[in-house]
Amino acid sequence: MRQILLFAALAASLALLAGCALSKTKKDTEDVAEKAAYHKISAEEAYKMMTSQEVVVVDVRTREEYDGGHIENAVLVPNESIGSEMPEALPDKEATLLIYCRSGRRSKDAAQKLLALGYQSVYDFGGVIDWPYELVKEG
Repeated sequence: MRQILLFAALAASLALLAGCALSKTKKDTEDVAEKAAYHKISAEEAYKMMTSQEVVVVDVRTREEYDGGHIENAVLVPNESIGSEMPEALPDKEATLLIYCRSGRRSKDAAQKLLALGYQSVYDFGGVIDWPYELVKEG
């Protein structure tokens, strides 16, 4: 009987230790994953970030769409140009990137590609069609 109790106590201790080790590993993984996770935010949230902290606004539409009206100081990085290489216009993988397109489809795609390239802080705020603030036109 004493051996059974001793064995049960040992098994419980091992299970507890294994659980602690497992949860720590899982938490470490979650911390890394959360740091470089996809974030969907509203145009209003993006605007607040633009006015309160250092961000890089990234327009992932075509040159023609960009020239027709874009958010002030936005960097043009067409979604189709984002591949396996880091875009030249986005040299800092630690920068906070705010991504938009026309309707939100390309911005989501581009945000996910940038995360896959190692960018750490990527926020998709959808389409310029939902942008209630001023746009800048080229020309």
